[in-house]
Amino acid sequence: MDHSHLSAHSCQKRPSWRTRVTGRKQALPALVASFAIALSGCSVPAPAEDPATAGSVAEAETVATGSAPETSPAPAPETTTTAPPPSSTPTQPAEETASAGTALAQLETIPIKGRAPKTGYDRDRFGYGWMDPDHNGCDGRNDILKRDLTGETFEPGTQDCIVLTGTLADPFTATTIRFVRGDTTSTDVQIDHVVALSDAWQKGAQQLGENQREVFANDPLNLLAVDGPTNASKGDSDAATWLPPNKAFRCEYVALQTAVKAKYGLWMTQAEHDAIAGILTTKCPNQPVPDDGGVEVPIAATPAPETESPAPATDGPPETPGNVYYENCTAVREADTDPISVGDPGWDTKFDGDGVICSHTL
Repeated sequence: MDHSHLSAHSCQKRPSWRTRVTGRKQALPALVASFAIALSGCSVPAPAEDPATAGSVAEAETVATGSAPETSPAPAPETTTTAPPPSSTPTQPAEETASAGTALAQLETIPIKGRAPKTGYDRDRFGYGWMDPDHNGCDGRNDILKRDLTGETFEPGTQDCIVLTGTLADPFTATTIRFVRGDTTSTDVQIDHVVALSDAWQKGAQQLGENQREVFANDPLNLLAVDGPTNASKGDSDAATWLPPNKAFRCEYVALQTAVKAKYGLWMTQAEHDAIAGILTTKCPNQPVPDDGGVEVPIAATPAPETESPAPATDGPPETPGNVYYENCTAVREADTDPISVGDPGWDTKFDGDGVICSHTL
């Protein structure tokens, strides 16, 4: 059909024609067509589309499928989901934080270092025999027997300072031991240094003053009355290599070791620390810090010793300072001066008449 004769008037009617033809359509297509004609200045239009397909491709797709065209997809829902900010996650679970006043919390204050050489160690570095650090008139050994035994009796005239008999509920073995003072029976109950003197020497006690080490060796915090043979099996081991056979006592035992080292500024090896931490964490995280024994650590009165012991006298026969006398090996052990040999205070030939000297048992 020839469109050249169309006038301006006919151009103005064009939108009405399109509207009539596409009456079932929405107003939007007609509005779009009118806008296109206005822009074209009433130029000759393209041949009319099939009314069934009039409108944009996007509109046709919307009518046919009811969905948005693929050219402008909506953002995927998952892209709007964000993870919680990292700061909302605590750096350490609350349950792993040791409570104040517990042995586990105190353990974390103990320095961790390697074991120092045993060079220069001697029992006498910790004082000569049992002493009286709390100044109650009784030596350390008898103080602990009085504390740990029940039903005890005392030697008359000693102001209840020498224990003759008693009963021990042994913490190492969970057995009951009858203590009777005597040559062959006293060693059934021994006094354990919870932190062995040799172990202490290798972990900081070399830097303590002589008076501080004397108190350390007699401090009730570091002493326990225990089964003699079991104590001998411990030797100078730390918690990494020895623990009491009585598992029910292990929490208290390692808490005592921790408290002693904290009190005297000693350190632990990594293996020792880990062994103690393992027990406290898994068995008793709320194990309390033990009482400090009522004895304060004195200010160092003397500097730390050299690695070599003072040279013994070389002129004349060995002397016996203070007229020390031991009736037998039991008395030597009770004074914690074993082993004893020629030249030591209190030495007598009867101690090795059979070729065997008194051995160390504590």
